[in-house]
Amino acid sequence: QVRLVESGGGLVQAGGSLRLSCAASGITFSRYIMSWYRQAPGKERELVATIPGAGGNTNYADSVKGRFTISRDNAKNTVYLQMNSLKPEDTAVYYCKADWTTAALNFWGQGTQVTVAS
Repeated sequence: QVRLVESGGGLVQAGGSLRLSCAASGITFSRYIMSWYRQAPGKERELVATIPGAGGNTNYADSVKGRFTISRDNAKNTVYLQMNSLKPEDTAVYYCKADWTTAALNFWGQGTQVTVAS
């Protein structure tokens, strides 16, 4: 059974930091591109950051470049999102996603709420 479990969300003041984690089980983690998405109320889900299976070559949405950092630890089957200089517009439910493009497989976590107070 595949599970992606996010943690680390919460309430933070503007300018603060949070570190999200997504622990995966039931998959060969290193095969999967890992991504963080977010969805704010009344808005579509948007891609925040992506990291390939072996790490390196990360990509970010323009809105978070220079503030967020995605990383992964394949030994722990975990992907992280370090979020610094948070803004109220970063408020959303954050989801992790695992993609194995070769096999056309993808899985989503249940999401974790991030709220940034002004």
